[in-house]
Amino acid sequence: MQGRNEMKAMILAAGVGSRLDPLTSQVPKPLVPVVNTPVMEHIINLLRSHGFTEICANLHYLPEKIVEYFGDGSRFGVKLTLRHEQKLSGDAGGVRSCRDFLSSGTFLVTMGDLLTDADLSAIVAKHKEKKALASIAVKQVPLSEVHRFGVVVTNGDGFITGFQEKPSAEEALSTMISTGIYVLEPEVFDHMPAAGDFGFGRQLFPQLVAKGLPVLGVEIENYWSDVGTIQQYRESNFDALAGHVALEMKGTRQMMGAGEVWLGEGATIGSGIKVTGQALVGKNSRIGKNCVFDGNVVIGEDCVIQDGVQLKDTVIWSGATVEADAHLEHSVIGYGCVVSNASKHFEVAAVAPVSPLNACAV
Repeated sequence: MQGRNEMKAMILAAGVGSRLDPLTSQVPKPLVPVVNTPVMEHIINLLRSHGFTEICANLHYLPEKIVEYFGDGSRFGVKLTLRHEQKLSGDAGGVRSCRDFLSSGTFLVTMGDLLTDADLSAIVAKHKEKKALASIAVKQVPLSEVHRFGVVVTNGDGFITGFQEKPSAEEALSTMISTGIYVLEPEVFDHMPAAGDFGFGRQLFPQLVAKGLPVLGVEIENYWSDVGTIQQYRESNFDALAGHVALEMKGTRQMMGAGEVWLGEGATIGSGIKVTGQALVGKNSRIGKNCVFDGNVVIGEDCVIQDGVQLKDTVIWSGATVEADAHLEHSVIGYGCVVSNASKHFEVAAVAPVSPLNACAV
């Protein structure tokens, strides 16, 4: 097997992200920003910190945007290989399409929409210690949430004996869920069909277990979240802002009244601002006078927040304008949007249409 620094990794980045619509009408899900940094960049940073510097990602939806942002990965300290899948073939099928890249030894796979600071090195070490063919990073969740996930059943040694796909709380045999982080031996490719749709959760892993092969569950206690829905996306931003997950924050932390603000380079804040929670203001953004930031507020780069604006538990992407005295709560405002003067919005997710003006009135 390879040493830690020689292992390769793959990011599954081909999905459409329909549950994040309309946000993903502007960008593919891996580029959706969490505290002003694309979620896939957070994943690459985590991989690099654990010695994974050779990374492959499969692309399908808006692939040119991912290519434009990440390039060959050198800007992020990794060597990144990007593969365009013309036709989606399931998550295991996507990994199969990169078989030539991954077949040299033990490798790691992660979904492209995860926010986590999981100890990847510990997962790999447990996989090797137990001599597993495949290992799944698993996490305990409240019984009330099992219906959102693939549930994993393990024996006393941690090996997986069964799966349930999004069971009800009454039917769930476990509260341990798959996190979408896998460590695999290249022999798994021998258990995949040569072509056609093929998935990890519904096909590959259950088939390996049915054959009596060693599929291990490795529990993680670190922060873990997907950004698959608008609500979960907002909450992931707010968790990052609160420091619940170890991420790089772009800005300088300042106490401001009862709250705190991370202020990006070149950002300015007018007089009379009231901050009751935590806020991130991106590079070169301008905040007017007498604004109120309540709860958790994330503002992207090059935004204009005019006088008297009230924001509560809201994420605003780069290049947006919120006009004077507007009020936003529990909302996400996309790139280039204009929120009109004195308007009030609750639980809005708005994006700018693709047009020469690239602006939307909210």
